[in-house]
Amino acid sequence: MDQCCGERQREVRATSRRQNLRLTYSYIGMYCFAMARASTTSDAFNAVAEPRRREILVYLAGVERPVGEIVAALGLPQPSISKHLRVLHDVGLVRMRCQGRQKLYRTNAEAIRPLHEWAGTFERYWKHQLNRVKDRAEAMVREGSTELNSLDPNAKEKL
Repeated sequence: MDQCCGERQREVRATSRRQNLRLTYSYIGMYCFAMARASTTSDAFNAVAEPRRREILVYLAGVERPVGEIVAALGLPQPSISKHLRVLHDVGLVRMRCQGRQKLYRTNAEAIRPLHEWAGTFERYWKHQLNRVKDRAEAMVREGSTELNSLDPNAKEKL
């Protein structure tokens, strides 16, 4: 372990003991404070990892909206919405234009395309898996399987 990292970790442990605080995993020496952390918003995939940003993208889908309308619709504080919009703008997922004093945001479909194509790979996989589950359930119904008889009566209706 780097000497610098070790000294900093001992400092943090001593401080947290004095203040009776636990800092996320740093108290066990898992992080090296001398190293710069990678940005979690450096690309589109990292940006959409945050659920609130996905909510914003869904809300903006196909329609240009002002920040105030986004705040009202999603029920989040304005500074939080602005922060998420800035991240989405920085990675190119949304575009912004000013109209007077208002900032209007809309999605950038071209930047979202790689996300869609990547997710499409898994969509095909899950569609295949769900078709297999459906085929098995239908076979169980045709055969009058004892497994089906042991299910909850409401489950039969759902199949």
